[in-house]
Amino acid sequence: MRNVKAKKQLGQHFLNDAKIAFNITNLLSNDTKNVIEIGPGMGMLTQFLIKKKYTVRVIEIDKESISYLNFHFPELDVYEADFLKLNLKKRYPFNFSLVGNFPYNISSQILFTIFENRDQISEIVGMFQKEVAERIVCKKGKKRGILSVFL
Repeated sequence: MRNVKAKKQLGQHFLNDAKIAFNITNLLSNDTKNVIEIGPGMGMLTQFLIKKKYTVRVIEIDKESISYLNFHFPELDVYEADFLKLNLKKRYPFNFSLVGNFPYNISSQILFTIFENRDQISEIVGMFQKEVAERIVCKKGKKRGILSVFL
């Protein structure tokens, strides 16, 4: 099966450095049991998550990525959905860690959704575009905003 082409309308930028993906997955807490990955694309993070003792589930909106994941990771629980429209408590009625290589165009909305579900999401580990990360950690100045305050 061929690789998935990144779709600009979905803000896709696939992580292709295995060392970075491995390092991201190693940041999860030692007591992590359930992991949900947002937008796994071709499974760069997923491949390392499933090698660990986690129960891994993924949420993907791109049909081409879903076909790719089902072919390459047949044991994986792949759910086709838009993370921003998903009722997390209903779909995943347990606590979990959230992982992803988050698209720039919806990073803020993802973080607001995480904040709204903070009683269920024990941790978040992933990659954000530099500008988004700077806004998140900003303590004062022009970049400080609602995300900085909430998070």
